[in-house]
Amino acid sequence: MSEGMKLDHKLFDHTILKAEATKEQVVKICDEAREYGFMSVCVNSFYTPLVSKELKGSDVKVCTVVGFPLGMMSSECKAMETEYAVRNGADEIDMVINVGALKDKDYDTVLKDIKAVRDAAPGRTLKVIIETCLLTDEEKVKACELSVKGGADFVKTSTGFSTGGATADDVRLMRQTVGPDIGVKASGGIRDAAAAKAMVEAGASRLGTSATVAIVGG
Repeated sequence: MSEGMKLDHKLFDHTILKAEATKEQVVKICDEAREYGFMSVCVNSFYTPLVSKELKGSDVKVCTVVGFPLGMMSSECKAMETEYAVRNGADEIDMVINVGALKDKDYDTVLKDIKAVRDAAPGRTLKVIIETCLLTDEEKVKACELSVKGGADFVKTSTGFSTGGATADDVRLMRQTVGPDIGVKASGGIRDAAAAKAMVEAGASRLGTSATVAIVGG
């Protein structure tokens, strides 16, 4: 990607996931997403009804995180949170895998966890967060394979709340693993246009960041 090439605004999930996020801040994010034509606004499930209301009539999608940020709740709880999100207008679900089960090589549990959320969100886009900073390359590949098997539309690098965020190397490995037909979302630590372009060059088809306006404006 050339230095002067502009990033498509539809690459971006405009994100506000911090614990102290206020209603006023979430509404501002929605206003920005409409103004710039971002793909979605990504929020914790509590704010799903508000975001759905604020984005009504626009083509900006409502994206809700599930099992966030640790992924260590039961599959039943993740499914219930997903059902709540869908009922309140979520178009896309970004779920966190059970990282501990993956490290235990308990792949049946990881797969069932993903499928529980997939089943609770029929017709919605499902992105599976594998939290790359906690995984070996072998585990990253396995997490991607299980995500695809479980019905994911995207695999996603990071929550942004762990020990590290997206890297171009991880995005490249994920893209090589899932092939051309599954999306790869890079998130966590993408703060400027150079970082965003590096992720796209590595194979990302979606970017999650709270610095979206600065990136596209800069």
